[in-house]
Amino acid sequence: MDLNGKTVVITGANGGLGRVVADVAARYGASLVLLDIAFSDTDIAANSDKRRCINLDLCNLAACQQCFSSIGSFDALLNLAGGFAMGATAYSDSDEEWDFLFKVNVTTLRNAIKAATPVLLEQGSGAIVNVGALGALQGAANMSAYATSKSVVMRITESLSAELREQGINVNAVLPSVIDTERNRADMPDADPSKWVAPEDLANVICFLASDAARAVHGALLPVRGLS
Repeated sequence: MDLNGKTVVITGANGGLGRVVADVAARYGASLVLLDIAFSDTDIAANSDKRRCINLDLCNLAACQQCFSSIGSFDALLNLAGGFAMGATAYSDSDEEWDFLFKVNVTTLRNAIKAATPVLLEQGSGAIVNVGALGALQGAANMSAYATSKSVVMRITESLSAELREQGINVNAVLPSVIDTERNRADMPDADPSKWVAPEDLANVICFLASDAARAVHGALLPVRGLS
C-alpha cells in the first residue's frame, strides 16, 4: 500500500480515530490536510507542506466550499467526522438525540461531499472513504437514532459510488464494530477490549481504500469487526 505523492483530506482529524488515521496515512507517504472544528494553536503553528491543520465547521456548507476551494487538488477524502450516543426509545417524543446524531453523522458528511466532489470530478480521479457502523446493519433498542443516521451514511456511499465510479472516483465505506478507544473502555469497563477493533487496524483498512490498490473497489461497505 502506497500513498506517496497523494494529498489526503481527513475530516474529524483531531478526534481519537482521526489522529491515528492521519499518522498511518503519513507513514504511507501522504501529505495531509486535516479538518476539524478546533485545533490547538500549536497544531496550527506547526503547519507545513506535508501536514496542514484547518479549523472548519463541517455543518456550515459555505465554509466547507470555501475551504475546499482553498485546498485545491487532492487525491482522497476520508470522512471520519461523526459521533455515537445511546438514545431514547424509537417512540420517544424528544428529537434532541436525532437532531444531534444526524448533524454529526449525516450533515457533516454531506457538506464535505458537496464541497469535495466537484474538485474530484474536475480531476477525473480520487477516492472517498466514509465511516458507517457494523451495528447499524440492523436496529437495536435505544439506538434508533444512531443506527438510522449511520444507515444514511451507507446508502449515501452506495449512491455516490454509482454516480461517480464511471468518472474515475472510488467511493467506499468501512463498517467498524466497537473501536478500542479510551472512551469506550471507560463506558464499557466490563467488556473485553481485546476483541474490539484497534484504531490502527481500522486506519490501515481506510488507507487501503484511499490508495490505488483499491481502484477496482466501488460501493463497498467493508466490515471491520476484530473479534467482536
